[in-house]
Amino acid sequence: MIALILFWGISIASVIATIKWKKPLLLTVPFAAMGLYMVVEMARVPLPFWETVQMVFDLK
Repeated sequence: MIALILFWGISIASVIATIKWKKPLLLTVPFAAMGLYMVVEMARVPLPFWETVQMVFDLK
């Protein structure tokens, strides 16, 4: 739940900053944060990192 609230906060802040400073590149910040979160969660799995990545992307 905390992660969801954090991502909403980052998204809202990003939209406000984009409107205020007219820098559309700031809209990529929430996507980068989600990508970073995904890498951190994969690193927390007690398997070797590469096996974890393969397991996650081989799920069907």
